[in-house]
Amino acid sequence: MINLLPIKRALISVYDKSNLIELVKVLEKFGVEIFSSGGTFDFLRKEFSSIKPLSEISGISSLLDGRVKTLHPFVHAAILAKKDSEKHLQELKDAGVEPFDLVIVNFYPFEKVVEKENISENEVIENIDIGGPTLVRSAAKNYENIVVISSIIQYENFIKELKEHDGMTTIDFRRMLAAEAFQRIVEYDVAISNYFSKEVNLNITLPIEKILRYGENPHQTARLYGNFLKTFQPIHGKELSYNNILDIVSATELVFEFEKSACAIIKHNSPCGVAIGNSSSEAFIKALKCDPVSAFGGIVAFNKKVDRATAEKLNEIFLEVVIAPEFENDALEILKKKKDRRLVLVDQKFKDKKSFLNLNEIRSIPEGILVQSKDNVVVKKDELEFVTYQRPDENELEDLIFAFTVAKYVRSNAIVFAKNGMTIGIGGGQTSRVDSVKIAIMKAKEFNHNLEDSIVASDGFFPFADSVELAFKAGAKSFIQPGGSIRDAEVIKFANDNNLKMVLTKIRHFKH
Repeated sequence: MINLLPIKRALISVYDKSNLIELVKVLEKFGVEIFSSGGTFDFLRKEFSSIKPLSEISGISSLLDGRVKTLHPFVHAAILAKKDSEKHLQELKDAGVEPFDLVIVNFYPFEKVVEKENISENEVIENIDIGGPTLVRSAAKNYENIVVISSIIQYENFIKELKEHDGMTTIDFRRMLAAEAFQRIVEYDVAISNYFSKEVNLNITLPIEKILRYGENPHQTARLYGNFLKTFQPIHGKELSYNNILDIVSATELVFEFEKSACAIIKHNSPCGVAIGNSSSEAFIKALKCDPVSAFGGIVAFNKKVDRATAEKLNEIFLEVVIAPEFENDALEILKKKKDRRLVLVDQKFKDKKSFLNLNEIRSIPEGILVQSKDNVVVKKDELEFVTYQRPDENELEDLIFAFTVAKYVRSNAIVFAKNGMTIGIGGGQTSRVDSVKIAIMKAKEFNHNLEDSIVASDGFFPFADSVELAFKAGAKSFIQPGGSIRDAEVIKFANDNNLKMVLTKIRHFKH
């Protein structure tokens, strides 16, 4: 087994040519002979006259409109040859071929192409790379004798390795790159398989991103897979826990439902205070008022920039995590005074990504998984059904839609009392909707919220008029619910008999 392998001869065939010039300059300094094909050859030849066409080895430039360029026995023999095998080296010599020491490849962007709107199947098929994965697979199999670079992000470490070992690489480094190469092939093939399989098969492959200290409880192990930390970037404080991550996702998805400045305070994956306002500071003050006791040690998310005024308010209470798409420098200086509190910078475009994981929810069950599309429905005013004689005014409609949106993130059965763009009582996680109403009223009264003329949102229909009656007696005047109960008429009659306002969404927001 060869430990230190000199890099004398390289094959480069890439779709994404970012940072390639800089890498080739380094290779040339170490006297590496470079072969390339197709567009990569044309790209490099403009800068480096020493680049040689791969056709010198294969005897062909390309076939079938470029579909075949690198699929040739001599090319793969130069990659797969064992350098400590006299038989292999003699066979190469007889064929007039010398072995490669390095293969640099990245693939056609299949994953990005299939995310495009109105993409034709022909374009999708033409972006299935054949030669690239084949080169990578051959090189990865023979990692003892060759280096395989399968991603642009590996360039930096590769250059560092060359400089540390005077143009050579270690066996451990090559084996690591081989493992990453096989993983890249799997990811690529999974994307293709998922496209053609549609809903027949589900293939998921994710790199491990972090081993977490523990899971929901200290006796449980936990790991984080995927690219979560690239979208939700920790910039200060202790490392994120398993529970932190779940709360961060709930809080962030909730605030990004709103166009106006919004703030959500989450505890145990449930909102304890949510508000919208003219600024992040106003939204936080209103959200905190809902239930300041439960907010202690909570997770707070904003959909707009956190400024100095907001940071000063945040520092008045113990909070585990603060999430925002942007922090002013003054705000960061203030917030970092709490050395353990976690600050997370979120990429506000995360909801726009059309990846499978962004569009679906996955939950494990014994011997399988459940998959459902995400509840991304946003209820709009012109879609509501007005079923009572009394009709909500514009301000009430805004509060109704606000509260119904919050209810989406409360465990069922969910009831949300709201007023003036803020929650004033939240009840959830109960097997009885009446009990959720009672809890929401109790919470509102505990913190001296005025329930008179408040509005009520329910994530599911009212099976009887009892929940509406209970809320009405507490002061509520307007209600929003999906409808669909066999007793809708009774519920609506009660509302009309008591001059209440009620709208139906025909959309349910159960959360289990």
